[in-house]
Amino acid sequence: MSSFNRRSILLLPLALVGCGFTPVYGPNGPAHGLDGKIRIDDPTTKNAFDLVGRLEERLGRASNPVWRLGYSISADQIGLGITPSNAITRYNVTGDVSYSLHLISTDQTVASGRVRNFTSYSASGTVVSTAASERDAYERLMRMLADQIVTELIASAAGWAHP
Repeated sequence: MSSFNRRSILLLPLALVGCGFTPVYGPNGPAHGLDGKIRIDDPTTKNAFDLVGRLEERLGRASNPVWRLGYSISADQIGLGITPSNAITRYNVTGDVSYSLHLISTDQTVASGRVRNFTSYSASGTVVSTAASERDAYERLMRMLADQIVTELIASAAGWAHP
């Protein structure tokens, strides 16, 4: 007989409630009410379009916004894999986004931060496949950065999410 007791699994939710744990998307969780309440600045570049698209996918498109999210994107690529004939076969794409969340009614900054990440792509195929790989790498990078922003906003929402 195993020393594992199924009753401990059943009691785990009670222990979490007892210690003050609240699900982030629960009725009284810190992220409750964010859906559709954050207006994201309009995109002006392809990277910004990808970033805003993912942010709206995660946070919802603002129908009655309370907050405005501003951002600044920086992205670059560096060659990594170099052949003996000095041809680059692999690139790292790095990016960071500085963001600030403002209460629309007063323009007060309620949250801000900076997220960074990277991805890579191979340049060893044809010109067309390399171009497609590069576009895909930038899109993946913007999605990762957007997910990081959402995570940071949700983590800090308890302090500002109820204006």
